[in-house]
Amino acid sequence: MGDDVAAILLTLVTENSELREQLASAQDMLMETAIDAGQLHARIQGLEAERDAWRAEAGHREGRAALMA
Repeated sequence: MGDDVAAILLTLVTENSELREQLASAQDMLMETAIDAGQLHARIQGLEAERDAWRAEAGHREGRAALMA
């Protein structure tokens, strides 16, 4: 019985170690994904601001063209 318990404990310790490694890897990937998402969000905000500026400029030009017509 002692050998069986030792074998079970060794199996559990090994599995626990493997699961901890997988968890650490998943946490690393999650952090990388969060960083990438933050960078993409910042880029999208920049593009939206640029788009809004272009729209505003187009609106001003349309207004000026209507006044001149």
